Amino acid sequence: MAPLFHIAFPAQELAKTKAYYVEGLGCKLGRENRSSAIFNFQGHQLVAHLAPADPMVQEGIYPRHFGLVFETEPEWQALVARARQKQLTFYREPQCRFQGSVLEHLSFFLIDPAQNLLEFKHYSHSEAIFGAEADPRIGDASPDRSNELL
Repeated sequence: MAPLFHIAFPAQELAKTKAYYVEGLGCKLGRENRSSAIFNFQGHQLVAHLAPADPMVQEGIYPRHFGLVFETEPEWQALVARARQKQLTFYREPQCRFQGSVLEHLSFFLIDPAQNLLEFKHYSHSEAIFGAEADPRIGDASPDRSNELL
């Protein structure tokens, strides 16, 4: 079996967090106790831990967010449809980023009850997931985020 990805993240209310990830995103609930819950997130392990409101509030999608890269566009589209049907809050609506380049990908962001951002992607060209080294762009270009070569 290939290694599984694991991420732990803060939650302020476990009941809302469980509803969001299980009913909203379709994750399977694993172990839980009064301060934590484990979710099967498309075969990967997410662990929500009760924490006070996050003191490091970020503006925009950087630096913290997590999510999935789907192999096929229909899988990605199915999650878009599910998120809409379950009335999950979109932080960024579905869009095509880097259109016309090797980095072209579909992307949308959701925001969970504890304000954690989740990004879901599908790349038009699979080599862009880990490769495409000739194109140095990562993320959005903005005055505070340079995409220039170092």
